[in-house]
Amino acid sequence: MNYTHVLDNGLTLVAEQMPFVRSAAFRMLVPAGSVNDPEEKVGAAHALYGLCFRGAGTRNSREVSDALDSLGVQRGGGAGDELTSFGGVLLGDDLLQALDIYTDIVLRPHLPANQLAAEKALALQNLESLEENPMQKTMVELRKAHFPGPHGRNSLGTQESIESLTIDDLREAHETRFQPGGAILSVAGNFDWEVVRKRANALFGGWRGGGPAPVVPSTEGGTPLTHLDHPSNQEQIGVVYDSVAPDHKQYYEGLMAVQVLSGGMAARLFTEVREKRGLVYAVMASFQAVKHHGFVQCYAGTTPERSQETLDVLLSELRRLAEGVTQEEIDRGRTGLLSRLVMSGESTSSRAVAIASDYYLRGRVRSMEEIRAAVEAVTPDSVGEHLRAIPPANFTVLTLGPTALEAKGE
Repeated sequence: MNYTHVLDNGLTLVAEQMPFVRSAAFRMLVPAGSVNDPEEKVGAAHALYGLCFRGAGTRNSREVSDALDSLGVQRGGGAGDELTSFGGVLLGDDLLQALDIYTDIVLRPHLPANQLAAEKALALQNLESLEENPMQKTMVELRKAHFPGPHGRNSLGTQESIESLTIDDLREAHETRFQPGGAILSVAGNFDWEVVRKRANALFGGWRGGGPAPVVPSTEGGTPLTHLDHPSNQEQIGVVYDSVAPDHKQYYEGLMAVQVLSGGMAARLFTEVREKRGLVYAVMASFQAVKHHGFVQCYAGTTPERSQETLDVLLSELRRLAEGVTQEEIDRGRTGLLSRLVMSGESTSSRAVAIASDYYLRGRVRSMEEIRAAVEAVTPDSVGEHLRAIPPANFTVLTLGPTALEAKGE
């Protein structure tokens, strides 16, 4: 059973009862992420998220941690591109106590000045670790090349932007961004809906504010081909192209096309790039989405000697999608999507995240039955129609390694 309730201040409560489990999970989405950071203060959203746990309400930092640990809360969340997320999973009987604590964390954090240095040190460590992970660095730089605006920035920030952060910056960010307009609280698992609804009204009803203005992603002005020289015996290749938005009528056709590309060891990229030609040690593609925009990211890791052929074959396979897909590929992709749906349906944490994301991206929560029916309805013809209308094209290519490559056309 699914429920939706909108508070007078704009906060939306969405919930899914799962009476066959004993746990409950919750997720608070605040519509403010790294895209809302000023250019010179990128990284503020990440620092603010961490600082929110360093004392809130009547509890100091240690007391916040002890209170959550005493309830057995398995925490999740973080600052993303468009959202800052808070949440966890625990026994359903303790859900209301956890919501009480998280209300303080989100609405009434202390944001202590004497803890800022430690938070900035952690941020700098995360930034430095990026240099030790060439795959992750490639995908970060690929986003930057594809999205020239705020959606392309490294949400971790830069050394300069992190070091420039002041406690006043973070306090102002909390005051102006952490507002109920557009915020979403989701609950999934074993709970009483009326009890949760009343508690949410009591906890968040006095919260005021309209929230920051949305930042719309744009790929205009992106860089089609970028090479970053990096001394290594490996070559990292990233490719991204635009696809359908999550609320598009052909969303599942777009998702299925990516399954055909990279839905397992029998999918096209693994078969053509790795198995037949032995070009790579890793190759994959994934569908990504922000509000009102979808895109496909591809990655291949290879050696400098095989890198040009790897890129050639990768782009060729992307273009070949527009020629159509087979029934066998659709059946295999459908099985993969439905298997993931079943497994996520048995996890309260997965469902809390899914229904919150659903409401944010689509303005409503889809039932498991609706999702299953949409996946079942996909056919080779419908995917072919989608790929003819919105073919993989206008690629942004980024390479990281010792060899600059050429992105060849048709």
